[in-house]
Amino acid sequence: MPPKNRKPIEQVIAGTPYPPAAFEFLQEGLAGAVHRVHGPRSEQEALIDQWMAKTNTAPNYLAELYHSHSLPREIQQMVEKAGGPERFNRHVSGQQLSWALRDLAIGKWGLMARTVLRRWGVTRTEDFGRMVFALVENDYLQAQPSDSVEDFRDVFDFEEAFSPLACQEHPAE
Repeated sequence: MPPKNRKPIEQVIAGTPYPPAAFEFLQEGLAGAVHRVHGPRSEQEALIDQWMAKTNTAPNYLAELYHSHSLPREIQQMVEKAGGPERFNRHVSGQQLSWALRDLAIGKWGLMARTVLRRWGVTRTEDFGRMVFALVENDYLQAQPSDSVEDFRDVFDFEEAFSPLACQEHPAE
């Protein structure tokens, strides 16, 4: 469960050089990256996700509750049928997220993608990492113990990744 004294998300975002729209984009890109890496959720998994959101239960806490048989009975059974609590850790790497954000930006804005990101102060993949870890440090996202903001360093060059040729290869939707 999240800490009781967690800062409001607006305060977390205000403590960064990035605007709220950049964090909304990050959230959309994260959902896309998770789907790309892990595939779609089953109906049962979606119900458990809804229960987790409603009760503010993080994936690692779900595992703890599951293994101690402290979940509500129907949730315990659903998690078991879904394959265990590990199915709810939908981690993606910094590289996977960076590429998903790049593809999302091109899909949304085409040749204007780099301009939109630059307007938000996002000029390199490390900026994605700074946004992610601002959320991790404030308990809005979870990281693996081995994760680091360095995972986002130089994943790709913005000039090349958002060039006209790259935008043609991944046209806007």
